[in-house]
Amino acid sequence: MTASVSGAVKDRVLIFDTTLRDGEQCPGATMTLEEKLEVAELLDTMGVDIIEAGFPIASNGDFEAVALIAKQVKRATVAGLARAISADIARAGEAVRHAARPRIHTFVSTSPIHLAHQMRKSEEEVLEIITTTVTQARNLIEDIEWSAMDATRTPIDYLCRCVEAAIKAGATTINLPDTVGYATPDEYRAMFRAVRERVPNADKAIFSAHCHNDLGLAVANSLAALEGGARQIECTLNGIGERAGNAALEEIVMAIKTRGDVLPYETGIEATMLTRASKLASAATSFPVQYNKAIVGRNAFAHESGIHQDGMLKNAQTYEIMTPESVGVSKTSLVMGKHSGRAAFRNKLEELGYSLSDNQFQDAFERFKELADRKKHVYDEDIEALVDQNIAMAHDRIKLVSLHIVAGTRGPQRATMRLQVDDRIVVEEQEGNGPVDATFNVIKALVPHEAVLELYQVHAVTEGTDAQAEVSVRLSADDRSVTSRAADPDTLVASAQAYLGALNKLMSRGARLHAQHAAE
Repeated sequence: MTASVSGAVKDRVLIFDTTLRDGEQCPGATMTLEEKLEVAELLDTMGVDIIEAGFPIASNGDFEAVALIAKQVKRATVAGLARAISADIARAGEAVRHAARPRIHTFVSTSPIHLAHQMRKSEEEVLEIITTTVTQARNLIEDIEWSAMDATRTPIDYLCRCVEAAIKAGATTINLPDTVGYATPDEYRAMFRAVRERVPNADKAIFSAHCHNDLGLAVANSLAALEGGARQIECTLNGIGERAGNAALEEIVMAIKTRGDVLPYETGIEATMLTRASKLASAATSFPVQYNKAIVGRNAFAHESGIHQDGMLKNAQTYEIMTPESVGVSKTSLVMGKHSGRAAFRNKLEELGYSLSDNQFQDAFERFKELADRKKHVYDEDIEALVDQNIAMAHDRIKLVSLHIVAGTRGPQRATMRLQVDDRIVVEEQEGNGPVDATFNVIKALVPHEAVLELYQVHAVTEGTDAQAEVSVRLSADDRSVTSRAADPDTLVASAQAYLGALNKLMSRGARLHAQHAAE
């Protein structure tokens, strides 16, 4: 699989995005159906080759999400995950069957520790399971991916036997994941090379890397796998995922794009959409991107050191190996104000990568005007925060109508709140140990629940005393954890909206209930 680029022949690397499956397994990162559809649409538009849309057997909500994504996506392959169980495979096949390019992704453990303590099966029994389940999947759909869970801790002889059996049964992609983030680049490269050399039918399948970041080596291991012969990399936006996360899509893409001298590969990703994709994933999961995150972090192209600034002024290449524009970062920030009209606002949204329906645009424009009346200057980050919040709140059952706070040194602090719950308006007043506590107490009184507040975090979206406060709230209930974010110039309003956002996610009918953690 090669392509000619600028006279040089480069191998094509397939990008397999699992933000909607493995990424959502990150505690608190549950997305609504609408958010999943929006993320899938952007992934398809930016050129992702395979979108792993979910784990159909996990719940009716997961099945519905995978099925709708399969129907919606126009270009990318849509994959559904399935354990090596007949019912899982049948359910995954049903979920993706309407896709233009459907795939069933099935997996089974292969390492001694997994076979002994999780599978409780012998090596021969697992080989039989591989043959049976891959054959079943291939009879449903032509494109089958098989994964050896915990491949990096599996003896190479047995791993080769498993891979040979999977390809013989009809697997077209073989994934050798570093499930627990244990491998080093040299080990991971050598494993791929050995399997591809020793398995007689290896040339009939594409090999794939799926790395976790427990030791901070997910991206390095993934790139090493390419040198070992892998031509598909499984990754997520912002590196979100189980435990310490997965290989970050944006880092994989830009490493290949920037270091073509030592990485003679190419992807089909439109790199200028990376920043928007990162922000959408962050908004949908309510997981903020760390400021110093490579490629898409707020400080990725910021220079404070005097020496660095001096070099940048003379020649940007002295301290930047990529341009901000190459990943979709606009150099213009301060351009909008209360006198800006609809055309200017729509143009700004397009610059920031948003494509809104007429109703979404109207709602966003009204919120922008309200914000512009309260702030002297409206920055790009302000607009992104309000639009992302609009998208996240569009289908909420519980919405904040008004909030009034009495606070000060004498106390007690008191909150009066008006909420819209479905079609009803409810009002309540409560006291608390501080204005935030009073705000959350009144929500509990209006919407009784047993959720536990695990996280409450505040930071400013931009600079200045009139900056919007962005609040993150994480709630847990019934072994489920969800996170929500909201922004407003009033920290207490943002706090209420973030808490209500998390509460809406917990109450969502489509909330994900995992049949089993399918961490790879």
